[in-house]
Amino acid sequence: MTTSDTAVHSQPFQAEVSELLHLMVHSVYSETDIFLRELVSNASDACDKLRYEAIATPALLGEGDAPRIRIIPDKQAGTLTIADNGIGMERQELIDHLGTIARSGTKAFVAKLKEAKDGLGLIGQFGVGFYSAFMVADRILVISRRAGESDVWTWTSSGGSGFEIAHAGDEDAARVTRGTEIVLHLKEDAKKYLEDHEIQRIVSAYSDNILFPIELVPAEGEPRQINSASALWQRSKSELTADDYKKAYQQIATAFDDPAMTLHYRAEGRYSYAVLLFAPSSKPFDLFEPSRKGRVKLYVRRVFITDDADLLPGYLRFIRGVVDSEDLPLNISREMLQNNPQLAQIRKAVATRVVSELESLAEKDVENFAKIWEAFGAVLKEGIYEDFERREKLLALSRFTTTTGEKRSLKDVVADFKPNQTEIYYLVGDSIERLKSSPRLEAAAARGIEVLLLTDPVDAFWTSMPMSFDGKPLKSLGQGDLNLDLIPRVDDEQKDEPAADEAATIALIKASLNERVSDVKASTRLTSSASCLVADSHGPSRELERILAQQNRGERSRPILEVNLRHPLVTAITKAPAGSSVIDDLCLLLLEQAQILDGELPEDPSAFAARLNRLVLQGLGG
Repeated sequence: MTTSDTAVHSQPFQAEVSELLHLMVHSVYSETDIFLRELVSNASDACDKLRYEAIATPALLGEGDAPRIRIIPDKQAGTLTIADNGIGMERQELIDHLGTIARSGTKAFVAKLKEAKDGLGLIGQFGVGFYSAFMVADRILVISRRAGESDVWTWTSSGGSGFEIAHAGDEDAARVTRGTEIVLHLKEDAKKYLEDHEIQRIVSAYSDNILFPIELVPAEGEPRQINSASALWQRSKSELTADDYKKAYQQIATAFDDPAMTLHYRAEGRYSYAVLLFAPSSKPFDLFEPSRKGRVKLYVRRVFITDDADLLPGYLRFIRGVVDSEDLPLNISREMLQNNPQLAQIRKAVATRVVSELESLAEKDVENFAKIWEAFGAVLKEGIYEDFERREKLLALSRFTTTTGEKRSLKDVVADFKPNQTEIYYLVGDSIERLKSSPRLEAAAARGIEVLLLTDPVDAFWTSMPMSFDGKPLKSLGQGDLNLDLIPRVDDEQKDEPAADEAATIALIKASLNERVSDVKASTRLTSSASCLVADSHGPSRELERILAQQNRGERSRPILEVNLRHPLVTAITKAPAGSSVIDDLCLLLLEQAQILDGELPEDPSAFAARLNRLVLQGLGG
């Protein structure tokens, strides 16, 4: 051992580290808890490295304890110690790891750190997690022995321009037989981190699933483990029971119900990550809150990073669980969360796997899939509108209430097509009861055609796009022209009443209603009702217009009035004396009763009531 080895050696920090420490010391961060997560994570990495190197060199483990992490608060001394018996560091490693930022682009990083409103998101991105300890400590002592080495070194700094390296004293050398101790001399305003409950809170929030035991060593009493030390998602499925998964779901999701679906797998290849996801069986109260985001937690090497990484598309926001990457930086920034290509690939792959698992569940476990659809079907249908790549799969997953029954799939509907039927028919509205009584169903009902009855607000959006399933187009009964003549009727109730003259009747109604409607047409969809309102085939549906108008996102266009030329109310129009006020009353009644059947009020309810009274009294001979 040379004289220079035994002497205290002072060395300046790399320029970027000095600037970084200045920012740390002057606390650019609103949350300081992060320092403990970073130091525990570094300790976990050291234990991981020891375990890896011991595969080739078992002697590194020696006769010491199994890898673990200890947190030791000392209120009397005002210090907090984070100790591990991992791989440890020798002299040059201390200089390299704690004196420099060992990445390129450090100047750009420090510039970002200065500009960041939330610097918290940048810590760790460039391997600088250790320096976050200067947010809470005015002096840091590091004592470390490299596994398999005899020398023990100390590194000390007060966060100024440099640090000191020296051989450890006999007492420290005897205590640190392998690994690293980091002793934080806490600032006065950071003494709360000496409280046992604060330490446990932070470990529970951020590091509970670190695979190594984390022990809290109190001033009095025995050390106790404060983390579960078991990342369940990293374990093999064969080791786990249904009860294990249930407990994990309830802990991860803070839930009390049972999961309706569990997805657990490990992806290997270009990127490695473990996935443990659950679909709840009950709906959370805030499912449709505009600010609600997904609740899948992102971990990196079993260290919690964030639950705000948008790991699944919005229409899967009800899924809870964990994605744990082996390759991502430990603490990627918010910008990187959005733009990291590796995370983008993980998002895509996990979303595809979730949809596939839902497909499998729908086929093999109808009861649990029904629970998911009951609670989250309206959310899943958002994907039909948003996710072109998976649209066909989501359509196949969807379950509908129809004129035939409930929880019907499009596959079921197509299987029950009538002769010559080539389209899947649907009707959008605000309630099943109103849709079932809609006059627009009459022609389809007369032919026994099954019709989808769509009442979720999202239905008005996804049906606004051209859509098909299994090569069969979806067709609205409330929009555009309709021709069902090729499909045979199943009833024998075709009315024998003579039809009114089409040209004359349409002309009279158009003249009377004027600008109230965009057009008047003879209906092919009515068999017993007098009239109905439909939308043009090239514009938005009436239901979509209604929703957008409620949100002040557009005005409603004038509808098309369809009339049943065989209905007595319609034929009465051409029989009334020319120029008679009865013509206007009848024409307005056709429009207003169609509005009422659509769940709308007439434009002038008072005038409607007076008009109806007049017509009733005339019919009574009054």
